[in-house]
Amino acid sequence: MASTTELGEFLRSRRARLRPEDVGIPSYGTRRRVPGLRREELAQLAGVSVAYYIRLEQGTAGGVSAEVLDAVSAALRLDGDERAHLHRLAHPPRRAPVAEPPRLRTPLRHLLDSITHAPAYIVGHYTNVVAWNRLTAAVFVDLANVPPDERTWSHQIHLNAEYRARLGGNWPVVARRNVAYLRFRAGQDPDDPRLHTLIDCLRERAPEFAAMWSDHHVTDLTHGEARIDHPQVGRLVLPFETLHLPGDPDLSRLMLYAAEPGSPSEAALKKLAETSTHLSSADLA
Repeated sequence: MASTTELGEFLRSRRARLRPEDVGIPSYGTRRRVPGLRREELAQLAGVSVAYYIRLEQGTAGGVSAEVLDAVSAALRLDGDERAHLHRLAHPPRRAPVAEPPRLRTPLRHLLDSITHAPAYIVGHYTNVVAWNRLTAAVFVDLANVPPDERTWSHQIHLNAEYRARLGGNWPVVARRNVAYLRFRAGQDPDDPRLHTLIDCLRERAPEFAAMWSDHHVTDLTHGEARIDHPQVGRLVLPFETLHLPGDPDLSRLMLYAAEPGSPSEAALKKLAETSTHLSSADLA
C-alpha cells in the first residue's frame, strides 16, 4: 500500500468517474478507449502540462505543490474529504504510534457508563471498540462474546453474518461507509502496520470488501443514521453523531446514538434498557 501507488490509483479512479460533458468538454460522439476523462483533458482542466500530470499519476512528481494539488482537485470535482485525502497521499503525514492497548481515562469511562438509554461507545483508530455501554451490546453486537482481536466494526460489518442480517437492507450503505472511512484512515496513517493488517485481512476474507476497496471512495465518519432490524424489538432508526477526543491521542472518537423523541425506536430502546442482560466493557472489567 505504498503511497505512490495509492496516489496513482486514486487519481485514475476519480478521473474515470468524470464524463467529458460533466466538465464542459465536447465528446463529438467518438468512441473513447478509456472510461472517463483522458489524462490530456484532465491536465488541461487543471492547468498543468500533460507530462507533469502523467508523472503525478505515476507517483513520481516529487515536491508537488499544494496549489497544483488544489487545481487537480478542482478539475476532478473532489469533495472536501477527497481533496484532503489527495493532499495526504501526495505528502504522507507522520503520526506518533498509538499505544496498545489504548489508554482509557477513568472519567471518560464514567461518562460512557452514565449513558443508559442510548447506545454509546468509544473507538480507537482502527474501528476497534475500546469501550461500550450495555445498549451498544444489546442493539448491535454482543461484544463481550467477540474475540478481542475481532472487536472492530470493520470485522463485524464484513465478516459477522449475524450482524449483517441485523443490518438488513442497509448493509450495503454501512459497508461502503466503513470502507470509505478505512480509505480515509489509510491516508492519515499510510505507514501504520496495524491498519495495513486490518485492511489486508478484510480484502482476503471478504470479497465484497475487496470490490468496494477498489472503488477508492474516501470519506470521514462524522454523523449519519443506523437502521437495525432487531430480533426482539423490531426496526430501530437511530441517528448518530461522532465526538472527537483531541485530548486522548490513543483514541479516535465517542459515538453517540439517539432515537427521535416519541418514536417507536425510542420506546424500543427503553424496553431494551429495562430488559437486556448484555454486558458493557465496564462489566467485563
